[in-house]
Amino acid sequence: MAERFPVLVSEAEIAARIEALADELAPLIDDNWRVVQLMQGAGPLATDLMRAFARRNLHPVLDSLWLESYRDEQVSSGRVVVRADISRKIEGLKALILDDVFDSGRTIAFAKAHLKAKGAIETRACAFVRKPAAGDLPIEHIGVDCPDRYLIGYGMDDAGRYRGLPYIGALD
Repeated sequence: MAERFPVLVSEAEIAARIEALADELAPLIDDNWRVVQLMQGAGPLATDLMRAFARRNLHPVLDSLWLESYRDEQVSSGRVVVRADISRKIEGLKALILDDVFDSGRTIAFAKAHLKAKGAIETRACAFVRKPAAGDLPIEHIGVDCPDRYLIGYGMDDAGRYRGLPYIGALD
């Protein structure tokens, strides 16, 4: 079947990078960590990474934080808002924040500050995609680098559509 959109990262490449990320993260985390997926885009990454952790006999607790800066637009508003907060205790614990795309760094910075304010003693961030706009902004873990295109699939959307594509494509 021909893909509807140009494929930038295939399903097989995604699976390989998930395993590599799990290998990279496994020595750093344990079952006392919280994995906080940033909704809604990090859902596929969180699911795949949690399964990879389980294959390594790691079982951190998964939670969700719904932050919004895009709404249904293709450009960020520049303002991050909490739509739904985490539901489990974070005080005195370490957190691994998962996001779909790292570009301006605002969402990750907001999430780190938010979790620290709730008492997290350490935060690390992992985004599956880093875009050129991120430049030298610090982030601890990255899945893949992608060009500065409007990305869809593997959790990334266009006004709610295409999140379920098993690959990362470009909507041009």
